[in-house]
Amino acid sequence: MTEIKSGAAVATSADIRGATAMQLHDVAVSFHGRTAVRDCTFDIAKNRVTSLIGPSGSGKTTLLRALNRLHDLTPGAKVSGQILLEGTDIYRGDITVTELRTRVGMVFQRPNPFPTMSIYDNVVSGLRFNGIKKKALLDEAAETSLRAAALWDSVESRLKVAASNLSGGEQQRLCIARALAMDPEVLLMDEPTSALDPIATLRIEELMTTLKSRVTIIIVTHNMQQAARISDDCAFLLMGEDRAGELIEFDTTEKIFNNPKDSRTLDYTLGRFG
Repeated sequence: MTEIKSGAAVATSADIRGATAMQLHDVAVSFHGRTAVRDCTFDIAKNRVTSLIGPSGSGKTTLLRALNRLHDLTPGAKVSGQILLEGTDIYRGDITVTELRTRVGMVFQRPNPFPTMSIYDNVVSGLRFNGIKKKALLDEAAETSLRAAALWDSVESRLKVAASNLSGGEQQRLCIARALAMDPEVLLMDEPTSALDPIATLRIEELMTTLKSRVTIIIVTHNMQQAARISDDCAFLLMGEDRAGELIEFDTTEKIFNNPKDSRTLDYTLGRFG
């Protein structure tokens, strides 16, 4: 069993989570009328790492992508319920997709820098898209973001080099820097280390622990040891008999791994199924 260390008595969820960054109320996602994930209700706390865990097919990535409207262009996709960002419904409130994706960044499973674009141009691409042209502002954003992504020291002298020359781990940190350059409130990460070697994985995990002081992080991971190491809260999803994913349990990581309410949660974290 993966042990989560805890010093004093565990505080109640409300006590330790504090203010919320996003709120989900009865969120469901369907494609052409077939439900992929449903019944998701939980609050995502600010400046914490929340892991979405569960077997393949349980709807983790589908739910994650709904949090910044990545299903908008998917034929037959429908998101119901409410997803609130600082109290604003991201699907029905007065917020554009462009604004939303400025405030809610995304890092994908495989590093996806623009390969023919330089390291520098990758980092500032979002800012330029949003109309920022002043070189001093772009330079400052590039350095600040690359430092935050623990990449500045290794790329400072080669900012004009194509991003494709970086290692896989460096490319993923570049993608994180690109997202951070927009100064998001929330950073979504879809299995960001699954394509990386153990050393690069450790660097990304250390980075997430550092970054949560400035941005709320929501991560999909299949790695239970990783979820235990880096996350403060966990949402456990499981596929039902009708093959739709549903939320089984949401709580602090300590409780999910050591004292879950549902026996299925314990079975999954112990590796009895997956």
